[in-house]
Order: sequence, then structure tokens, then C-alpha cells
Amino acid sequence: MLVCIPEVLTKDEVAAIRSELDAAKWESGLKTAGPQAALVKNNRQLPPGSSLADKLGDRVLEGLSRNPIFMSAALPLKILPPMFNSYAGGESFGVHVDNAIRVVPGTPVRVRTDLSCTLFLSDPEDYDGGELVVEGYYGAQEVKLPAGDLVLYPSTSLHKVEPVTRGERVASFFWLQSMIRDDQHRSLLFDLDQTIQELGAEVGADHSAAVRLTGIYHNLIRAWADT
Repeated sequence: MLVCIPEVLTKDEVAAIRSELDAAKWESGLKTAGPQAALVKNNRQLPPGSSLADKLGDRVLEGLSRNPIFMSAALPLKILPPMFNSYAGGESFGVHVDNAIRVVPGTPVRVRTDLSCTLFLSDPEDYDGGELVVEGYYGAQEVKLPAGDLVLYPSTSLHKVEPVTRGERVASFFWLQSMIRDDQHRSLLFDLDQTIQELGAEVGADHSAAVRLTGIYHNLIRAWADT
């Protein structure tokens, strides 16, 4: 399931983050690349675990916590600290798959990467290229969203970032472990939750049908959840 989520950050929040990123010192993305990714990765990153990365990452997490679509689609159990990258001058990231397990920097905590997230911090008209291309059951999907919008997709997917041939593509990226391990189960729960919200808006959350569907939703979470 690939989900595009609008306005995780407001325009003012994006501008504030970009003002600090534009003045930051970037390092080669190869510093965090595994053996396979190092063969195809060509970008720059904010040093993970730096005070600036931690501060800006907290702002991203705050935006996620108040976004009901993200919470419904991801059902997060653990979220890795957000990272930040930049592509310009032909930089790209070739086809790869994300590591299954990642460690929270500076801790022994391990996180299973069920979902990958890219939060765009550049508007599409500010750069050429830079599309995130995610392989799925129905072929490749290209994603290039407005600044402040986020795309959420299974970490099992092969994906790449096309070369940026004009301007600069800046984004936050991170992974999470969902309470619901199976992608098909997450998709069903997301569709059910959105249907419950629509039904509640039409007939009231206390309508008997809405109450019954809400019960089914929570009982499925009980059956499938990892906590």
C-alpha cells in the first residue's frame, strides 16, 4: 500500500526547517550506506544524530503525531529518528531495497522497517527530476509531492530516486515499525477506518452501523497487532 498524505507540515513549518537546512553542512550519503546501497547511492545527508538533525527530526515527529491519516495508515509502534537528505547536480539513488532492521543511533534499540517514509521539503517546480519511483504489484509508481506532503510505502519495495538535473530536492526520510506487520492487513484496516470516518460524518459516530464497524476495526487490531 502506497499512501500520499498532504500537509504533514505547514508551509511555515517547511520554511523554518529549510532555513536551517540551507545553512547546514551536509556530508556524503555514503556514510550510512550498506554494501549494496553504496553502489548506487549518490546524495548528501545531514549527519545523523547531530543536534540539528535531532531538533528538526522532532519537528517532523510533531507533525506526524497530529496527522490522523498518517496514524491510520501507519499504525506506528516505533519510529526511527527522521533523517534529512539533498539531491542536486545530477545526484540520484539507484534501485535498492531498505534494510530490514535498523538501529536507533546511540542505543541498542532495533526497529523492523515495515514502512518507509519520504517527507518532501522542496516544491516540485523547484527542481527537475528527483522522482521517487516505487515498484509495486501493478508496476512502478512515480511520486513527487508538494513541500510538506509525505509518501508512505512498504519497505519491502524496490525503489529509487531519479537524478536531479536542476535545482535541489530536499527531504526528510525515515522508517517505522507498525503495530500491524502485514501490509495487506494494514491496507484493510486503513480502508475500514476511512470508511468508518466517512460513515460517521454522514450519519453520526453513534449510529449503530458506525458503532458495529468500529468494533470490528478494533477487534481486527487485537487479532493482528504486535505490541
